[in-house]
Amino acid sequence: MISAEEFLRRHPVASPEPGAPRNPAADAPGIEVADIPIDASADDAPSDDGSARSFRRRASGPSRWRNGAQVEDPADVDACRESALHLLDAAARSSGALRDRLLDRGYDADVVERVMLRLEELRLIDDRGYAESVVRSCVSRMMGRRGAAAELSRRGVDRAVAAQVVDEAERAGAFEDAAWELGRSVARRTHGLDRQVRQRRFWSAGGRKGHDPETLRRIARELLD
Repeated sequence: MISAEEFLRRHPVASPEPGAPRNPAADAPGIEVADIPIDASADDAPSDDGSARSFRRRASGPSRWRNGAQVEDPADVDACRESALHLLDAAARSSGALRDRLLDRGYDADVVERVMLRLEELRLIDDRGYAESVVRSCVSRMMGRRGAAAELSRRGVDRAVAAQVVDEAERAGAFEDAAWELGRSVARRTHGLDRQVRQRRFWSAGGRKGHDPETLRRIARELLD
């Protein structure tokens, strides 16, 4: 059984210095055509679920949750807490995603809420910090605002928290920087091709990654003309 103390030992929580101001630009350095679907391929968007599956494959012994089996006692708070800690040990998760997993496993809703409140008190769940890390990952993959927002939604981050984090990243110029990086990458790969072909490929890549159309047009004019 994994205890809260053991989990904290493996994943220490860094406490900010008293009075230290938040710096959204430092938290998200360099964070990203409405009609083009956002690319959610495995290469561009590794999922927490994949890590959890790997964790379950590594676990020894039979699992009472496999093949659709439900938990033995839906009201067992200790078992629910242990299950939550194992899920967090396998991969960072938003509170929404973790709650859904515990409910899917068959725990009572009130039991899940008790466990969630305790994990929040221990700072083992931090939706804002998790959202910031997801946005940084999106930026590293040259994604835009729409792409980052879709990824946060897919990972179960609260809508209000997601909107705040994305807004801060946009104000810091993160998505603009990501669009330019994507534009330079496409320009290098398509050097020597017809201008229309280069623009079409840039627009396609930018749309899949959720960039703003006006930003794409502006960058295309400067890089491809």
